[in-house]
Formats: sequence, structure tokens, C-alpha cells
Amino acid sequence: MSRIPLLFRRAVLPALLCLALAGCSSGEADAPSAAHQDGAGSSTTSVSPDSPQGAEQTEGEVPGKDDSTARPVRVGIPSIGVNSTVMRLGLNGDGTVEVPPADKGMTVGWYTGNPAPGERGAAVLIGHNDTRFGKAVFHDLKKIAKGADITVHNDGGAELHFRVTGTETVSKKAFPTGKVYGATDERALRLITCDGAFDSQGHPVDNLIVYATRS
Repeated sequence: MSRIPLLFRRAVLPALLCLALAGCSSGEADAPSAAHQDGAGSSTTSVSPDSPQGAEQTEGEVPGKDDSTARPVRVGIPSIGVNSTVMRLGLNGDGTVEVPPADKGMTVGWYTGNPAPGERGAAVLIGHNDTRFGKAVFHDLKKIAKGADITVHNDGGAELHFRVTGTETVSKKAFPTGKVYGATDERALRLITCDGAFDSQGHPVDNLIVYATRS
């Protein structure tokens, strides 16, 4: 994915996860919209928070990004039975982050605008909880415990291990963009899915975030 200019990045970062995972409910039946082109249903247009300073980056620069670095191809979480290939995710034309298509609900996606797992910075993996096809790859993510192992295999042949340091459930209207996407000196990993009650359109109102660091 081409690098995002700073002004554009400031505009889209707050919206990334507020809109990206709106199609996680199993009951959605709406046709894909311009803001949700993955076939998982219509998007939720909620008010986004202001961009935290922690999410701002120098123009043309992504912390920890190195085009020669190996990319993730598989992720495993033995404690909750996850074993998935990894697809690449960028941005939709309207600035919302891509999510895996609904018919690939059992596949985890890596947001390529942030570092790859194992690089210095926050790598972000996104997966559905449910889709209209049923339970999805991160359906049981809420059961993950502190200290659990997350294993990422990359296309360089490496097996990287991350240890869960905590979890957080947040409203999509108050998503902590800087905390999740912002620069960090750690080799960190974030897992994100939908969570919580459903709104009047059948979309979950919260996101579940799992924080982990390289072990």
C-alpha cells in the first residue's frame, strides 16, 4: 500500500476502527455500501473521536516500517483454538480500513499501514467476531487470558511469539486510536474485533482490543 500523506492520515486514523468492524454481527443482510465494500454488510456512520497526538506521524513515514521485512502469513492462538492464514488489509476509497470479506470470516487480516508483527511499533490484526455466515475467526477472542501466547509465522520462515498483556472493550464512538495505532518502542501486537450489545441495525456497538508484546 502506498504511504498515506500526513493530513490524510490525520483525517482517517480516527475513523479506522469506528467504521471498519461494523459488519461483525451475524444478522446483517444489507447490501455492501461505499464505506463497507467487503460484503459483510452496511457500515455504521458514527461520530469519530479527534485524532490523538500519539497517532500522528511524520509525512511519508510509518514507524518500524521496512519494505524488506517479512510479512505475516499465519497466526495461531492455541488457548482459544485460532489457527488462521493472514490476508493484507489497506484502506477503502473513502478512508475506512478494509476488513476481511464476510465469506472469509475465518481469516485474520493485517493492516499494512502499520508495522508488520515483529517490527518495532504496533502491528494490527483485525478479524470478525461473526458474519452473516456464522461464527468467525475471533468469535472467542473475549476468552483470551493475560499471558496467553499468540504465534505469528511470516513469509521469511520465522515463528514469532507474543504474550497478551491485557484486553479492553471500548465504544466504537470512543475508539483509542492513538493507543492502538500510535508509535511505540515496543514490538507490539494488537488484535481487534467487534464486541458488546447490538444497535438498532444489528451491529455491535463496541470493539474488543487485545494488547500483546513480543515474548
